[in-house]
Amino acid sequence: MQVPLRFIGVDVSKAELVIATHGQDDRLSVPNECTAIQQWLRTLAPGSLVAMESTGRYHQLLANLAAATALPVFVLNARDVYFYAKGLGARGKTDRVDSGVIARYLAEHHERLHPYHAPSASQAELEQLLGQRWTVVTKRTALRESLQACGASIAQAVSQLDAAFAGLLHALDGRITALINADAPLHRTRSLLQSIVGVGPQSSALLTSLLARVPFASSDALVAYSGLDPRANDSGRSRGRRRLSKRGDPALRRQMFMAAMSACYTSTFAATYQALRARGLKTTEALVILARKLLRIAFAVWRSGQPFEAHRVCGNP
Repeated sequence: MQVPLRFIGVDVSKAELVIATHGQDDRLSVPNECTAIQQWLRTLAPGSLVAMESTGRYHQLLANLAAATALPVFVLNARDVYFYAKGLGARGKTDRVDSGVIARYLAEHHERLHPYHAPSASQAELEQLLGQRWTVVTKRTALRESLQACGASIAQAVSQLDAAFAGLLHALDGRITALINADAPLHRTRSLLQSIVGVGPQSSALLTSLLARVPFASSDALVAYSGLDPRANDSGRSRGRRRLSKRGDPALRRQMFMAAMSACYTSTFAATYQALRARGLKTTEALVILARKLLRIAFAVWRSGQPFEAHRVCGNP
């Protein structure tokens, strides 16, 4: 006899979880702490599916505890849920409303969603460090731009601040490398990825962590995850301008764009880049296409377990 499915949506905040079951009006509040969550999880009947939005770090305790009980768990893209709620005509935003929207989204889309799998301790630390590195890089860039107009009176202090950022990044990179080197499969994956022209230490570390925890079915799926995929805007015979979906990790997009900037002047990819520019594409457009190409190559290298072979790259995109 098939067990009926129960779709449970959880709105996660720092202090509490607000829980809704699809088709029911009542809500349950549970403190966002280990013991309370475990007690609630033990009350769930067979056939329960649990979903929550990605909230940075606040959702991780619930996701990991639920996955440990072998429940199907889904961590949703918050952007998808936001536009889904707008499409439903939601006229307000509260924890109660959001949990109900998540439950309904899960009920309608669970068949195409990918379940969450808890990472190992080293994978979790690696992912956290990569996220922290991205935060440091963005804050450093913002401060550099805002302090450009400062006079010579504080130039030394600005230089010291930048040096401190550099030291912090060096420490983060050292720990990231140590974690990857301590895990043989991760170390091998990173070595393979670094054989790709243009892919350096940072982009290879990001890709290594990503490919270890997400089982991408194809290179198209990897490109879509990165947000580098073009989004159509057509109607009838009118063909609108393509724009990037930008749905994925901004750190991955930036690193692949930087990798493309490095690769476009090499003998391996210069012909590809020049062919794109000859078609009338702007520099940024050509680099985005090259970044997508590098992602597809990275997927092929990872899937095959073989190093990159430059002679296989076609001169035209």
